[in-house]
Amino acid sequence: MHIVILGCGRVGSLLAQELDQGGHSVAIIDQEAKAFRRLGEGFNGSTVTGMGFDRQTLERAGIERAHAFAAVSSGDNTNIIAARVARETYGVERVVARIYDLRRAEVYERLGIPTVATVSWTTGQMLRRLLPAGAAEEYRDPSGHMVLGELSPGERWLGHTASALEVATAGRIGFITRYGVPFLTTPDTVLQEGDVVHLVFPDVERSRIDEVLATGPVGGGES
Repeated sequence: MHIVILGCGRVGSLLAQELDQGGHSVAIIDQEAKAFRRLGEGFNGSTVTGMGFDRQTLERAGIERAHAFAAVSSGDNTNIIAARVARETYGVERVVARIYDLRRAEVYERLGIPTVATVSWTTGQMLRRLLPAGAAEEYRDPSGHMVLGELSPGERWLGHTASALEVATAGRIGFITRYGVPFLTTPDTVLQEGDVVHLVFPDVERSRIDEVLATGPVGGGES
């Protein structure tokens, strides 16, 4: 996966290092070139100096081929503008923005931009919103065979039922988090943009579940 990050402060640099160490292609943007010193000598990704919501800057960072975008600069407005440009102009499917003002968070969620409030932010939370299914383990049973994972359905699953996703993955949905609020599913629950699905599945099925999320329901699936 190619992932673009805006902001090379403590949050952005840690996120970039974790993703880089995980084998992902990473480009990180910051207005100050000296900020990239936080990345250390072992960082294999690319660094881009410029404004995070400027299209030329984003394109130098590879936004046109990006699978995910994280806006974690120190400014709410910059993060949201950049996140919307990534989503609406370049069609990046996985976008997340860090927000300081909790009152704004729900508004931005409704605009289709998943947000992480500063007070509850951790690198792990950001990773779970950027990486595909199975990348974020919430729990593993003592035998190591069953996993509770946090995943985000791809665009092809939007408008389809949660029960159709269960059938396709051969997993079981524990609950869904929508706009930061968890709830139990019913047979009629329809997946929406921004939903975070907490799925129980056999660990051996991890790769197949990634493929199911990427390709969508077979034959259009149930909707």
